[in-house]
Amino acid sequence: MLAPRETTMTDTHETTMTDRLAIEKLLNTYSLAYDSRDLETMESCFTADAVFSMRIAGQEPVSFEGRDSIMKLMTDSMAVQTDQRRHINSNLLVSEEDGVVRTTSYLTLVATEGDQIRLLSAGVYRNEIVEDGGALRLRRLHLDLDKAY
Repeated sequence: MLAPRETTMTDTHETTMTDRLAIEKLLNTYSLAYDSRDLETMESCFTADAVFSMRIAGQEPVSFEGRDSIMKLMTDSMAVQTDQRRHINSNLLVSEEDGVVRTTSYLTLVATEGDQIRLLSAGVYRNEIVEDGGALRLRRLHLDLDKAY
């Protein structure tokens, strides 16, 4: 898998097709890293000061501040999961202003265990992506889930 450090933004304020592909690559790298339990690659998708927030089924949002806190959440979540997760991203919208890329996309989360495939949840990601150390990285990742999983 190609790591996100190989992707950058152009110097224009317009999001070009090349930029969009780099943005999609970052978002897909994050999801694929989770699904394959590749913690090193997943960690490289976040800025050091990244914030991950989540609201489940309209409840109060929870927030994890800093890459280390986010990675602890991911590691703890994986430790109790006995299924194979698949994060399916779709309907990506991209905008960019003052060097900050904002994305909105759908998540469909499925799990396979044994011979059963289950739909766990669906939701909407709202992200901020910045160039950091020559690579695109997630600075803010927010997920509104339609139901608890």
